[in-house]
Parts: sequence; structure tokens; C-alpha cells
Amino acid sequence: MANPTVCVLALGGTIASASDGKGGVLPNLDAATLLAAVPGLDSSGVEVSASTFRSVSSASLTLDDLAQLSDLIAAEAPRHDGIVITQGTDTLEESSFYLDLVTDPAVPLVLTGAMRNPTLAGPDGPANLLAAIQVATNEQARGLGALVVFNDEIHAARSVRKAHTTSTAAFVSPDAGPLGRVSENVVRLHRRLSPAPTIRPVTPTPPANVAVVTTYLGDDGGVLDAIDERYQGLVIAGLGGGHVPGPLLDRIDRLTARMPVVIASRTGAGPILRTTYSFPGSDRDLARRGLISAGSLDPYKSRVLLHLLLASGADRATFADTFEQLS
Repeated sequence: MANPTVCVLALGGTIASASDGKGGVLPNLDAATLLAAVPGLDSSGVEVSASTFRSVSSASLTLDDLAQLSDLIAAEAPRHDGIVITQGTDTLEESSFYLDLVTDPAVPLVLTGAMRNPTLAGPDGPANLLAAIQVATNEQARGLGALVVFNDEIHAARSVRKAHTTSTAAFVSPDAGPLGRVSENVVRLHRRLSPAPTIRPVTPTPPANVAVVTTYLGDDGGVLDAIDERYQGLVIAGLGGGHVPGPLLDRIDRLTARMPVVIASRTGAGPILRTTYSFPGSDRDLARRGLISAGSLDPYKSRVLLHLLLASGADRATFADTFEQLS
């Protein structure tokens, strides 16, 4: 039997950072250098090819970058048993979900990175990369969609979040928990989930600029006045189970008349309520006003999904149905 093959595509980030000579670090290590730092990879029996797609902080990645990356993944997938993406952690939860929605789940796709850069004692990048490669070559990972492997835990892209600024255990799945773990170089999956629906943007791509606005105590709604013709969709990071202060309602009504508006929760875990409260700005009231429930998706994943639905030319009924499917 031939050795399994993996394609590693590097995008930069902490895992690829080195000294800038001025006391800081920046992403300037290429994919081959990342692989050379992984103990035991040469004897793993996996044939790994590597390519540097970007060398940037993930804070500087764009949706256009991800669209180009998805094209590259589609080209590489038929030639490999798995694909691994390395990138910065700041936006990894969003990019993994984007790729989950646009790539074929037949070939395992795993994203990873690092919290401790290579200039520090105990950098976690090599261990994370090795575990990601082990997951990407495991038959159990087929059909699961995009996965995030960090700190030996395997997370689904749709549920994973970065929950700490510096911890090597920064990535968690608050509602669902991890799908499994890598232990003693063995991939152990405890549960499976159905893959996300695949969304294909149409060509030429319609405008799909989506804003995220967070509500807060005493919010007067004035920031919603800035949601002008530059935006084609809006995600509101609401209070609690999906509530907004009363002063926002008139502006929300005007916005829902011309664009899809999604209500998510700023809390970081738990679903949007649907039938509990009836005060102005409550879950029942917002549903009556035509807002789309994000379900259990956080505001940032909701933005990614709404962007892709707009870019695919979907109608409002499809928006609601797709959010419901992923909840």
C-alpha cells in the first residue's frame, strides 16, 4: 500500500513567525521550514508536499484570499489523501468555517497554527502541525468537513472558537465540545457530525459585504445609521439569547426592508431563543420583524455564512433555511 500523502499550505501567522530584529516577531518562515521543525515527521510514513500560499498575520487575511485558497484546495485535493492549512489564530475560526462551506468534504481538510511562536520556549506549532497531518491522513476524518486541530483536540469548524488570547488551549467548542483527540499519535474520534451544505458563489459574484454590529447596555442604535449602501447584509451581535435595546428597533425595521439581517448572540455560547420573551427587542419580537436567527452560530461565523449566501445569489428563504440547517 502506498504511503498517504498530505499537502500543507502555509498562510503565515504565529506558527511561521521569526524575529524581526527589533524585539518583535513577524510571519516570514516558509512551509518547508515549518515541516523541518516537526519531530518524527520523517519517520511517520506520510509523504508531505508543502507550499507557501501567504506570509501574513491572519488579521490581514481577506475573503478574497480565502476564495483563492479554496480554488487551490480544489486543485490539490484529488492528488492527496488530506490537506493541511497553517495560519494565524486571530481569524482561524472564521477561515475554517468559510472553507467548511465551500470545499468538498470528501478529502480531509485540517487547519492549525500556534499560540507560541518559534522564538519562545516550548513553541506549540510543531506538535499542532504533526497532529493535523495525522488527522488529515486518517480515514475517520473523511466526510466531516473542515476541522481545526489544536492542543491535540479535534474541533469542527462550525463550532470552534478562539477563547483565550495566549493559552495553548485557546481553541474550544463551547456548545458541542471537541469531536475527538490525538493521543500517542492515534486519532480518536468520539462523535461525528454531518457535513455543512456546500455553497458555491456565482460568477460574476454579486456584492456581498456584510457588517457586524454589537449591541450593549444603553445602546441608542446610532451606529446602525452607518450601515449604508456599501453593505448588503447585517449581523447583529445581540444581548443574551438574541435581544436588542428598544431604541434600535426603528432602524432595524428600515434595514430589514432592504437587506437580510441576522440576529446572533454576543455571549459566545448557546442558541438564539425563539419563543420565550415578547418585550420590544426580544426574540419573539425580532422574529416578527423578519430577522433571521443565527441559531447556535456566533456573530463572526454568521457573517461568513451570510456573505457566502449573498455571493451565491440565494434568496431570503434560503438564508433562513441554511442558518436553521447549521444550528
